[in-house]
Amino acid sequence: DKEGFLRSERSLIQTAGRAARNNAGEVILYADAITDSMRKAIDETVRRRKIQMEYNEKHGITPETITKTREEIIRVTSFADAKTAIPEASAEDEIDAVAKLEYEDRIKALDRLMKQAAKDMQFEKAAELRDEISRLRKMVGKK
Repeated sequence: DKEGFLRSERSLIQTAGRAARNNAGEVILYADAITDSMRKAIDETVRRRKIQMEYNEKHGITPETITKTREEIIRVTSFADAKTAIPEASAEDEIDAVAKLEYEDRIKALDRLMKQAAKDMQFEKAAELRDEISRLRKMVGKK
């Protein structure tokens, strides 16, 4: 399996860390063979898990996934300056704004993959990624 920036040790550890924030979180790695980066990431994850489990046992902690209401999330993430006027937005507007940010993040990730595919002379893959980027840009109103 080829190693790249999305398959680097650091990226794999970050991805595993995201999954670890939820008790039901799992990481499944698909590859023909275990790369050095995968082995290092797996070893580091096992090492960290061991340390965390020992700490939890020593301090009588039972891990739980946190749950917050929408209101709690909004309160925690509100602007530091309470004097700033925030116009009321409908739930639909909020969903649209979040979706647009997610699309823009996806477009950036696909753009990086497209450039890497072109660099690796995988022109058909790069063209497919370009078409997907174009489709997503039309969906969010960017041209």
